Amino acid sequence: MRAVIDQLPGSKIREVANAGLGRSDVLAFWFGESDEVTPAFVREAAQKSIADGETFYAHNLGLPELREALSRYTSALHGPVAAGRIAVTSSGVNALMLAMQALAGHGDEVVAVVPVWPNLTAQPEILGATVRRVPLKVEGGAWRLDLPALLAAITPDTKVLIVNAPNNPTGWTLERAEQQAILEHCRRTGTWIVADEVYERVYFREGARCAPSFLDVAGADDRLVVVHSFSKSFLMTGWRLGWMVAPEPLVAALGKLIEFNTSCAPVFVQRAGLAALAGADDFVPGLIGRLKYCRDTLLPQLAALPGVSVASPEGGMYAFFRVAGQDDSLAFAKRLVTEVGLGLAPGAAFGPEAEGWLRWCFASRDPQRLIEGVKRLSRAIGL
Repeated sequence: MRAVIDQLPGSKIREVANAGLGRSDVLAFWFGESDEVTPAFVREAAQKSIADGETFYAHNLGLPELREALSRYTSALHGPVAAGRIAVTSSGVNALMLAMQALAGHGDEVVAVVPVWPNLTAQPEILGATVRRVPLKVEGGAWRLDLPALLAAITPDTKVLIVNAPNNPTGWTLERAEQQAILEHCRRTGTWIVADEVYERVYFREGARCAPSFLDVAGADDRLVVVHSFSKSFLMTGWRLGWMVAPEPLVAALGKLIEFNTSCAPVFVQRAGLAALAGADDFVPGLIGRLKYCRDTLLPQLAALPGVSVASPEGGMYAFFRVAGQDDSLAFAKRLVTEVGLGLAPGAAFGPEAEGWLRWCFASRDPQRLIEGVKRLSRAIGL
């Protein structure tokens, strides 16, 4: 086994979840998914595909009709994006790994904005790249980017910049001016941007259909790969279906990489994706409204607890907070499970920059579960 694989840390979120295995009394908010099932119209499309015998291989880059539908969907949000710039993948995380395989290798330098979902920094490390971390900062009750520090970290030696916004776990979201500054700087240094924008529709700014995207400011030939997933906005976490937008020459190379990784996404899953896109205008706004209600239910109650600090998220489905005196987030998260039956993700899972914080996924069908969770947290900290 390669040493880098042997040295990969296990998931600290799974470690906490394992502490609650077999306990029906645990309120689990540790994983990044809603407890709502996939909409019936999406499930029915997959069932029909299987019933119709669509059990064979598809094109490496995805069904042509799905790529066309993704082109229309993306273009409606961000301006023209041709189907030839789209590759369908077996999940968003698969898309991220494919992008990294295409762009970074042994000895290359990658810069990442952190804290962030650990897969994003582990992937380049698996490939032998070196990751430089540029941390967000909490200012005025929100996580913010130190833009000068990020631009200073990106040099002509930087092959790839990784940015996840809206961010998991913090909810931080890039502003349009920040995206423009980053893009112009990366043009000068020749750096590729890999933008994880899977939470773009889970965005709570009044009147906005989605969060700002690099696609809004970039050209078709810019060194930009934008990664998306059906998981969050369409409640399809278990389906493992994603897509990426990239310059057309890179898409051709991605088709080869997909062949060597998964060959293709399953046809019945792609049919489900087509149904999700067809119903997006009817379904997604209602989902985002429910998530906003959950956010607005949970955050004030957390903020009202003595010793609890919460950074308000503009996007995503997480409350990221810390409790005074609880600096070992993994130990504290395990104690919450065993003592009061509350399942949260430890901040340490997202890098050392997030130590002492906890992530609470507020995507719940029943907001009363969130209220009960706050009561349990209150008991755990002796209030």
